[in-house]
Amino acid sequence: MVPSRDNVVVSNLKLEKLLSMKGGKGESSYANNSQAQAIHARSMLHLLEETLDKVQLNSWTHEVPFQVVDLGCSSGNNTIYIVDVIIKHMIKRYESSGLDPPEFSAFFSDLSSNDFNTLFQGLPPLANYGGSMEECLAASGHRNYFAAGVPGSFYRRLFPSRSIDVFHSAFSLHWLSQVPESVIEKRSSAYNKGKVFIHGATESTASAYKTQFQCDLAAFLRARSQEIKRGGSMFLVCLGRTSPDPTDQGGAGLLFGTHYQDAWDDLVQEGLINSEKRDTFNIPVYAPSLQDFREVVEANGSFLINKLEVFKGGSPLVVDCPDDAAEVGRALATSCRSVSGVLVDAHIGDRLSDELFLRVERRASSHAKELLEKLQFFHIVASLSFA
Repeated sequence: MVPSRDNVVVSNLKLEKLLSMKGGKGESSYANNSQAQAIHARSMLHLLEETLDKVQLNSWTHEVPFQVVDLGCSSGNNTIYIVDVIIKHMIKRYESSGLDPPEFSAFFSDLSSNDFNTLFQGLPPLANYGGSMEECLAASGHRNYFAAGVPGSFYRRLFPSRSIDVFHSAFSLHWLSQVPESVIEKRSSAYNKGKVFIHGATESTASAYKTQFQCDLAAFLRARSQEIKRGGSMFLVCLGRTSPDPTDQGGAGLLFGTHYQDAWDDLVQEGLINSEKRDTFNIPVYAPSLQDFREVVEANGSFLINKLEVFKGGSPLVVDCPDDAAEVGRALATSCRSVSGVLVDAHIGDRLSDELFLRVERRASSHAKELLEKLQFFHIVASLSFA
């Protein structure tokens, strides 16, 4: 059943209830279209492990569990892989320090609209349930941690005070809590008329997005500063940009501000939707600069910056035959649909959503070579320790 077609991104509450990566295991699902994120995450494992080396070890390991959180976990295997990496690394640290490893808990957190069922179906069974922790850690092909799902927005509190050792969040913090109200207000100078993203938009529109991002990140840091244990650390990755100009959204701009934008214009020109329907849809994503991010962390003051840098992640397009323009077009369309399809479906309905992404595919196919050459993602990577 398709939700109400009114503007789903005006209201913070509505966006929070709807926003999710495409669930299930179908062709356009996030689970089947997050290979690029997996590649990018693996290329940053050395930075993650550097962050984990900053985490304080507890000598009273049998009294207090070690607790890991993945924020914005979505529903594919990437989150399970990363949690496994984190826990195995911490086990090695405990053992190399001559300490018995504690019990481990992992919390997979995302909005309540997330497909937790698909995620949990991919979890390996718990090793030797009911046995000792030593037996659990020695088991092969099983998980050595207790798992739970935690629904809710990471822009608010999700966990008890001083309860979490490690927070991890990858490819999520660029999603805003809402589209800035001024961006969809016709009388505002920030009104994003004719566009569905801020790439190439006016300076006022981009400024509204930047302000929303920084307010959201500030709320995120306030919540985590209350939940994290003394000596705990966070590893955060989100889309970023190298240009100081916020209207130049880099890889995110090429993904949502070119052929995707043109496909929306096609629907208007063909009379399938009116211009107002297009103009009331905006992608709630902002790729910050390093300075955008740093300003908020420093203003918060709760976290020490171990590392804050721009990391070149590569292309979001994973194709078997780069010379096959049709395959490149399909890859771009399914990539766009896996992350924005739920919002598009709610805004214009399933049938028109099919039409939109068909046009994205056609346009991308005709620019396949250019996309492969120019579509590169950069990420802001932040390693933070609780001060």
